[in-house]
Amino acid sequence: MADTTQHRSRDELRELQSDRLRDIVEYARENVPFYRETLDDAGISPADVDSIEDIRSLPFTTKADFRETYPDGLFAVDDAELRRIHASSGTTGKPKIVSYTDADLELWNEVMARSLAAAGLDSSDTVQNAYGYGLFTGGLGFHAGAEALGATVIPTGSGNTQRQVELARDLESDALCCTPSYALYFAETAEEMGVDPRELPLSTVLYGAEPCTEPMREAIEERLGVRGYENYGLSELIGPGVAVECAAQEGLHIWEDHFYPEVIDPHTGEPVPEGEEGELVLTSLTKEALPVLRYRTGDLTTLTSEQCACGRTVARMDGVTGRADDLLIVRGVNCYPSQIESVVLEFDAVAPYYRIDLYRDDNLDRLELTIELEDEFDGDRDRLRSEILDRLGNALSFTPDDLELAEYGTIERTEVGKVKRVYDHR
Repeated sequence: MADTTQHRSRDELRELQSDRLRDIVEYARENVPFYRETLDDAGISPADVDSIEDIRSLPFTTKADFRETYPDGLFAVDDAELRRIHASSGTTGKPKIVSYTDADLELWNEVMARSLAAAGLDSSDTVQNAYGYGLFTGGLGFHAGAEALGATVIPTGSGNTQRQVELARDLESDALCCTPSYALYFAETAEEMGVDPRELPLSTVLYGAEPCTEPMREAIEERLGVRGYENYGLSELIGPGVAVECAAQEGLHIWEDHFYPEVIDPHTGEPVPEGEEGELVLTSLTKEALPVLRYRTGDLTTLTSEQCACGRTVARMDGVTGRADDLLIVRGVNCYPSQIESVVLEFDAVAPYYRIDLYRDDNLDRLELTIELEDEFDGDRDRLRSEILDRLGNALSFTPDDLELAEYGTIERTEVGKVKRVYDHR
């Protein structure tokens, strides 16, 4: 799949970005009341945007803006023009609703096919997609991108790992798409079945949705006998397909003809020098249904515009090293302590004291939640526990692996400083 955009000179790329930024600012102001108001409040009109350098004058978009405009206040098109809706975890139990027109879906397919090709796949490959299907963008994003590439897709979805191993062996899957923790769990399951995971036909693992350290990548590659490539994306911009590693594995290529990247100091909002770590900010330059200007992702990384050994000229980001906020990622699902708090405190029987313990067993994340009961509680604990788990499942798209209802006074208090809610043992 030829794509000259990836190899344009930096000057040519900046000219394209400038044209698209002018268009998207005008489009967003005309079609999204939120942006009309924020741009007017900042004293900025589309006529003030002449080149991509002017992007720094635009106001940021934040997760709070998605929350406050829930569900569709950031949409730029009418319902009749929408073709799909997905959702991403929000900060208060409400998901961030994202949308796509026909053109957006074509764009998504394009950048995902581009990402798979950068990782070395082509139309001759069979891709086993073990990401979850549904509101989560991972499953359908990888699926449609592989089809756009001309590859064969096995839509296994998540779970049922023994069957996944059998299918990879029997159908001779070339690539596995999944979270990094699941790739290791897949290898362990194969070993438990008496199957040498290195003898499977797999040659490539495309992973994402969770942080992955270099030692974990090395473990994936060693255990499965594959090359592992990180894919970065977020629903607010499009889903997976914003950036991906190539064969050089020296950073993730950002498809900056569609997603313009900046790195800022998370405390001041000011840009940091190239190569210095900060918070990643992304602007969608071509999205129709949900244009997003200067979105603060909360992800900490670095950027470089140096040409890659592969010959691509688009900017590269390091793998995300952490979060600028308190986001937890459990089995590929985004979760904030405030989400859990907002759910459990809906129950009168629960005291406002809880703790979250995170573990990693068998290379899979495990979340244990301890909640204190009110001192006077004398009701049915099993029923209360079931109701809390059901509510957490609806709000978070997963449930804790263990929920303990503790007696009042069990959890440690503090009189000074910030209370510690999260204990990460991973």
